[in-house]
Amino acid sequence: MKYISPLLPFIAGWLLLLLTASFAEISLINGLLQLLLFALVVCLPTWKTGRMSYVDIGWPWGLTVIGIITWLFSDGEPMRVAIVSIAYIFAGSRMGLGAIKLLTSGHLNSELPRYEFQKRRWQKQGKNNIPLAMQIEAILQGVANAAFLAFPAFIIASNPSAEVSPLEVLGIIIWLSAFVMESVADMQKLKFLSTNKQTGKRNSVCNIGLWKYSRHPNYFAEWMVWNGLVIAAIPSWFALLEVESMLTFVLLGLGLLFVSRIMYTTLVTYTGAVPSEFYSVQKRPEYKDYQKTTNMFFPGPVKSPQLIEERE
Repeated sequence: MKYISPLLPFIAGWLLLLLTASFAEISLINGLLQLLLFALVVCLPTWKTGRMSYVDIGWPWGLTVIGIITWLFSDGEPMRVAIVSIAYIFAGSRMGLGAIKLLTSGHLNSELPRYEFQKRRWQKQGKNNIPLAMQIEAILQGVANAAFLAFPAFIIASNPSAEVSPLEVLGIIIWLSAFVMESVADMQKLKFLSTNKQTGKRNSVCNIGLWKYSRHPNYFAEWMVWNGLVIAAIPSWFALLEVESMLTFVLLGLGLLFVSRIMYTTLVTYTGAVPSEFYSVQKRPEYKDYQKTTNMFFPGPVKSPQLIEERE
C-alpha cells in the first residue's frame, strides 16, 4: 500500500472529472492519451535503463497533449478556448523541446540529481523495491496530467460566455509575467554557466539577475504560471454551478486550489529546490553563504551577511 498510496489522490481527481456532466468525454480522451504517452516515453525507458529522468520528457509533452485536446474537444467560447489551449501547448512544448535536447546531448544517460534524491527518499521510507517505485512514480506523473493539472484548461474552456472577467485578465497577466520571468531566469542561468565554462570557473554559485533575489526564481515563476491559470479559471468555475451538482461544483473548486498546492510541493520539496540544494551544498563551497543571504523560493531582498552574523 505504501507504494500505491501516492497515486490515490490523483486517481480520485481523474475520477471526479470522469463523473462530471461537463468533462467526462474530454477527460477520458485525455487520460487514455496521457497513460499511453507515459507508458511509451517514460515507463518503458525507465524499465529498460533503470533511470526515471524520462519523466522530464513525458510530463511537459503531456501538458501539450492537454492543450491540443482542449482546443479540439472543448465547447466554450472560441477565443477563451484558444488562449488556454495555446498557454498549455506553448509552455509544454518549450519544456518538452528542452528535455529532448537533454536526451540528444546525452544528459539523460545518467540519472538527473533530483531523481537520485527521490530514490534516497524512497529508501528512507522503506520502499526498497526501487524499480516498482519508479514505475509508480511515472504513472503518477501521467495521472496528474489526466487529473488536476488538466483542471484549469478544461474548466476555462468550458465557459461559453463572451464576457471577459477581470479575474481572467488578471490570471492571464500573471501567467504571461511568470512565463517571461521563468524564461529570463533560465537564460540568465545558461549565460552564467556558459561564461564560467569559457573562463574556466567551476562549481561557482549563480547569483546574478533574478538569482540574486531567489535561489530558485525559475521554480517560483513556474508556480506562478499555474497560479495564473487557477485565477483565470475562477469565473468559469462559477459558471459550472448552472450545469453541475453542488457537490461536484465544490469538489472542482477544491481541485483547482489543489493545483497550486501540488505545484508548490513539487517545485519546493519533491523534485525542485530541496533536492537541488542537497547536491549544490556538496558541490559548491560558496552555496551555504548563498543560502544565508538569499531566499530559497519567494524572491526578496538580499540579506546582509553582517546582519546575519549579528543575529547568530
